[in-house]
Amino acid sequence: MSDLYARHKAVLPDWLALYYADPLEITHGEGRHVWDAAGKKYLDFFGGILTTMTAHALPEVTKAVSEQAGRIIHTSTLYLDRPMVELAERVAQLSGIPDARVFFTTSGTEANDTALLLATAYRQSNQILAMRNSYHGRSFSAVGITGNKGWSPTSLSPLQTLYVHGGVRTRGPYADLDDAGFISACVADLEDLLGHVRAPAALIAEPIQGVGGFTAPPDGLYAAFCEVLQKRGILWIADEVQTGWGRTGDHFWGWQAHGASGPPDMLTFAKGIGNGMSIGGVVARADVMNCLDSNSISTFGGSPVTMAAGNANLTYLLEHDLQGNARRVGGMLIERLRAIAVQHQGVREIRGRGLMIGVELVKPGTDEADPDAAAAVLEAAREEGLLIGKGGGHNTSVLRIAPPLSLTVAEAEEGAAILERALRSAP
Repeated sequence: MSDLYARHKAVLPDWLALYYADPLEITHGEGRHVWDAAGKKYLDFFGGILTTMTAHALPEVTKAVSEQAGRIIHTSTLYLDRPMVELAERVAQLSGIPDARVFFTTSGTEANDTALLLATAYRQSNQILAMRNSYHGRSFSAVGITGNKGWSPTSLSPLQTLYVHGGVRTRGPYADLDDAGFISACVADLEDLLGHVRAPAALIAEPIQGVGGFTAPPDGLYAAFCEVLQKRGILWIADEVQTGWGRTGDHFWGWQAHGASGPPDMLTFAKGIGNGMSIGGVVARADVMNCLDSNSISTFGGSPVTMAAGNANLTYLLEHDLQGNARRVGGMLIERLRAIAVQHQGVREIRGRGLMIGVELVKPGTDEADPDAAAAVLEAAREEGLLIGKGGGHNTSVLRIAPPLSLTVAEAEEGAAILERALRSAP
């Protein structure tokens, strides 16, 4: 055990998860690569849990952070903050939500927590619809709407949560139906559920479930859900913490894949927009955002330094068409991984969109999740210089692949080759 690991265990919670039998200390990065304390170089296919969105040590972002820090680091939302206003203007326009208002937080958890506060206050209801296999953060309220028992340590909650079918296409009671039948069954289930309860405040849903293993329903499900919700005045919160900013390639926001008649009532975001800096936030219609009847502030949300980073990062993302790169390189990588999977009986499914890819592992010849194989592949990939993630609602048996959106074709091929060898070496 390293000295740093021993010190970590002595002062930090036992439930603070660490990857690898011998945990890794990352000391610096550049582009799509990072280095550990021993000087070993890794190709990063996880980006600090989908957070390093453009590149490590991106000069445009580090320069913006340095220059802003040299002027002033902190003021709070009690004062006018030019970088915050500038980023809010851009995010509001990109969201597609009419007459949008933006509130900045420091994380996706806090963003979802804020959206829940707004929805319950606006609708005067503490009932929330959430998806099975979902994950929305670590706060008390976010844990209470998380439909993944591995990340929900308590059933206690200030909210009454009702879980809906549909987040996982290839498992569950409707898995054998075709896409149209799947959507119809999920809508019928939602309508039946709503017939037995008082009107909920909102449905919160990830367009692609992140921690749940990059699972997704057929395109169009959430549009069909919205038709049901809108008739009853129930709000729709799109949790775009992992899917936003073009990561899925085909669309800038994950909700856009569903062909909805309009944008969600609220959209939450975080992770990639800061490229490692702590930024989260909520975009909502003005009437929803302004429904609170008391004062509030955010001490650290909208900090001048993080907002400067967000503005620089967003500019780079748009000017270099990283969404298009995610579509092109991600599409190639998915096809490459599917070709590899044909040779491995333990790979149940390769799924995803753009540079958000899941590799689900099962015990060969069965549909039973194989978390031990996932852990072994994670270790083998690290040994060969590739960092990936893992997740899934069925015992963490899904490898999660989400590199920075500037990934090159050569790097995608290099990572796929390493992953192929890691799959072969796993028991």
